[in-house]
Amino acid sequence: MSDPIEAAIYETLAKADPKGVGGKSVEPADVAKHIQTEQWQRVLPKVRATALGLMRQGKLTITKKGKVVDPANFRGVTRLRLPTGSETAAALAALPPKADEDADD
Repeated sequence: MSDPIEAAIYETLAKADPKGVGGKSVEPADVAKHIQTEQWQRVLPKVRATALGLMRQGKLTITKKGKVVDPANFRGVTRLRLPTGSETAAALAALPPKADEDADD
């Protein structure tokens, strides 16, 4: 993992759920504070953007009031958690198909 924000998201989740049982969530602000204790508000938009990218890849789930949000349209207070198998499958199915790199034109 080369992205420090992505690493911080997973480290913060690991601290919230050390046994790896699943279902535990964290606030994006907790991740921002993990990255930069003071002036964490400056990092918060980057944490949210990274979390959104991870959600679109099926690697993270963003929830609001316990329900999974639509990655194309959400606002307000959210939480981050690891996805279930079905959430990962749904996110991957929503991705556009990859272009066939081996095809000859």
